Amino acid sequence: MSSHFSGANHNLHTVRDWLRFAVSRFNQAKLFFGHGSSDAYDEAAYLILHTLHLPPDRLDPFLDARLTEIERAEVLNIIQRRVEQRIPAAYLTHEAFLGEFSFYVDERVIVPRSFIAELLHDQLAPWIAEPEKITSVLDLCTGSGCLAILAAHAFPYASVDAVDLSAAALSVAERNVADYNLQDRIHLIESDLLAKLGGEQYDLIICNPPYVDAASVAALPQEYLHEPKLALGSGHDGLDATHIILKHAAQHLTENGMLVMEIGHNREILEAAYPNLPFTWPEVSAGDEFVFMLHRNDLL
Repeated sequence: MSSHFSGANHNLHTVRDWLRFAVSRFNQAKLFFGHGSSDAYDEAAYLILHTLHLPPDRLDPFLDARLTEIERAEVLNIIQRRVEQRIPAAYLTHEAFLGEFSFYVDERVIVPRSFIAELLHDQLAPWIAEPEKITSVLDLCTGSGCLAILAAHAFPYASVDAVDLSAAALSVAERNVADYNLQDRIHLIESDLLAKLGGEQYDLIICNPPYVDAASVAALPQEYLHEPKLALGSGHDGLDATHIILKHAAQHLTENGMLVMEIGHNREILEAAYPNLPFTWPEVSAGDEFVFMLHRNDLL
């Protein structure tokens, strides 16, 4: 593999040259794209533009720009690391996006990707009719703090508790909360799910927990192995964390409170396990099987 990189620094001069080279190398290496980009071209463009400190959405004006020697070395380095170490792009750039929001990330947290983000963009309408009446939100398994930050923007009168079992993840979340100047509204709590929340109750609980089943964890592409194992797998069927939350969520919801959870591809097995729970499955960009909603009374 390294032979493809040995002469690159002397033979590739423009952004166009490096873009073509990166796409070729990514395709040749059969990289997996599941952390922000969907294909080799988009990922190559993003990594090159980021490395050159150019706007991430404006490639065309710079295609024929020639790179300096130092810039060529930097671009070569990030392309080579992506190929040879299979590091997700977000960890190479320490940047991940959910909609128009960007977050600092490193290997202490999973790369943000959640369909709940889409629902928060619309303030969970129509299920929440009066967003201004949401005054307390819990984000379980907060990781980088991304959903807590989105919730704070969606519900401007809400205080948000952001919980994670990992102290290392909470350090990343603390940085992101500070970047958005939300220290007064988002409170970070180290807890194993709901264990340390006492009698706290919330108008809304959101949660993107670990939900990958054991067989899928064993078959994950190499890129995912850079992410914390704690944040991916959850027992044999992927629902260990979900079972605990469903058992205890009602006591942490206000009278009209609502639980919103993401569970990956586990809709069928979840509904089979809880035939009496009236799950609502809102439509997101990938379909209607990835996020469920339940009201407090449903859980009782």
